[in-house]
Amino acid sequence: MNDSQLSFQQAAWKRLKKNKGAIFGIFVIIIAVVVAIFAYFLAPDSSPYANRIILEIGGEKPGFKQSFIKVKKDKSIAPANFLTQLLSGKEDAFYYVPIISYEQKKDSFIVQKFIDEELSEKQVYHFSQLAPRAITSKKFLLGTDKYGRDILSRLIVGTRVSLSVGLITVIISLSMGLILGSLAGYFRGRTDDIIMWFINVIWSIPTLLLVFAITLVLGKGFWQVFIAVGLTMWVNVARLVRGQVLGVRELEYVEATRALGFSHFRIIVRHIWPNIMGPVIVIAASNFASAIVIEAGLSFLGAGVQPPQPSWGLMIKENYNFIITQNPMLALAPGFAIMLLVLAFNLLGNGLRDALNVRGKGLS
Repeated sequence: MNDSQLSFQQAAWKRLKKNKGAIFGIFVIIIAVVVAIFAYFLAPDSSPYANRIILEIGGEKPGFKQSFIKVKKDKSIAPANFLTQLLSGKEDAFYYVPIISYEQKKDSFIVQKFIDEELSEKQVYHFSQLAPRAITSKKFLLGTDKYGRDILSRLIVGTRVSLSVGLITVIISLSMGLILGSLAGYFRGRTDDIIMWFINVIWSIPTLLLVFAITLVLGKGFWQVFIAVGLTMWVNVARLVRGQVLGVRELEYVEATRALGFSHFRIIVRHIWPNIMGPVIVIAASNFASAIVIEAGLSFLGAGVQPPQPSWGLMIKENYNFIITQNPMLALAPGFAIMLLVLAFNLLGNGLRDALNVRGKGLS
């Protein structure tokens, strides 16, 4: 079956599959989505926000290994069910005390608690104070931050923030952009003048400045970042949609729907939108990438996601001073993660642009 016998969607998918960059982008995005959903099952530290603080082992390099003795907490911790752990992790029932060596005597463990290099302290724990398997060893593949938290775990859990802010931003920007752009392009005249004036006012304000203003009004936090970034990225969608609608509204099939007496709402939603979705999907992928960068920038500047919730931008902020000291991976790891995810969405956007833009191309 050749492309002329395929539907538009099938032909676009066939062209997209030939684009190795776009396929790589899809592959990275799928992995990121799976990691984000099952973050607390994949992360070595499954505590809420991967926030297991062990100050004694702060700032260690990738591949660092440490033995621990697990000491029961004073309060009892209820076991987390599957849904709770999926959404927010499970609280540790034990303290992880770093040790250099241990010795078991009758009903107790005698350990040398690690405090710092060449500094330790002797401690004795009764079996009743400890977990059933009291001694454990952990390897920190990407090292630990200055609070002794596992960088890999926080990187995994932080994937949720980046993908969530991208998704919510795209939903908000597409909703506002489609509605306002369609109204401006379809009705033209005074409606177009008012909407374009509003678009130009928003367009003239620097994105970060506008995000800061909205963040100051809404406050700092997880959901506030979504709204702030989303409300700043609808303008380019609206301008694109307006241009597309201006071109499509004069076509014969739209004139036919008017002659049949269809409502303006039905004409826009059922007959115009499906025919302009190609460029909109491409700009949505671009906005997704931009939202990830803006969220990371906000968190780095302290106006985004707040501690202890992990965000890649916040991780860079907390650890960027290590770049020129002994452990640059603390800041480079989240930087590479941002770069890879943004690259994936940009490659996908470029692939979609080529696959959906059939004007001037042969269908071979």
